[in-house]
Order: sequence, then structure tokens, then C-alpha cells
Amino acid sequence: MAANTSPIYVLTPNDDWNTVITAANTAKDGTGTVVLAFTAGANGAYVSHLKLRAIGTNTASVCRVWINNGSTNATAANNTLYTEVTLPATTLSEVAAQPDILVPFGFGLDAGFKINLTLGTAVAAGYIPTVIGGDY
Repeated sequence: MAANTSPIYVLTPNDDWNTVITAANTAKDGTGTVVLAFTAGANGAYVSHLKLRAIGTNTASVCRVWINNGSTNATAANNTLYTEVTLPATTLSEVAAQPDILVPFGFGLDAGFKINLTLGTAVAAGYIPTVIGGDY
């Protein structure tokens, strides 16, 4: 096989951290209110992982991770549910660390594709998402 015999590396880091996610979105098709966590560059991108970090006291919830084809998320056909991750209840503390919730990716995204996030239930303090990746 002659195709793809040379490794490809990212050209520019694309590490995104965005606004805090607190609002519920019970739509199961990626529509509605979403938090944009990552956008692939003009030549596509490699995404290593997503980290969710509670920033205070929250009730338990679920985070749904969507891959969007770069078009409006208001059209369900533009979204696919990549995975769901359970978010435990958290309590603000000055003596104990909040848990990091890691979501592995380890694959490339086409140019302009996005990673969107939703929560199953509203939470008080919220979670801050951090995506580690790079653009080709």
C-alpha cells in the first residue's frame, strides 16, 4: 500500500477552553442550545482529548459530546452523538480537588468540523471544557 506512508503532524496547536457550561439541553439530536468546544482549522485538525472540570458545587448530570459537520447545529442531520459521559455531583472545597472528567478522542476532524457539548440537566456552578488538539 502506497497511500499515507509518511506521518502527518499538526502544524498549529488548537487548544480551546470556552465559556462555562451550565444550561440543560434535553434534545438528543445535537440541536438546541449547545456549547462550542472546538473548531477544526482550514486543513482539518487532530483532537487528542476533552477535559471537563467542575468549577464549584453541581448536581449530577450527563455531558453529551457532539460532532458537527461545520454547518448549523439546528439541523439534526449535521450532528452525530460521539459519546456521553456521566458527571458526578460535586461540592466546592478548599481542601479537596474536583475530579477531571476525560473524554478521549485520538482522531482527526475534517476542516471546519466542530465539537459541541450539551448537559442533560442544568447545574449551578458549571463545568469548563478544555479541548487539546492541533490544526494540520
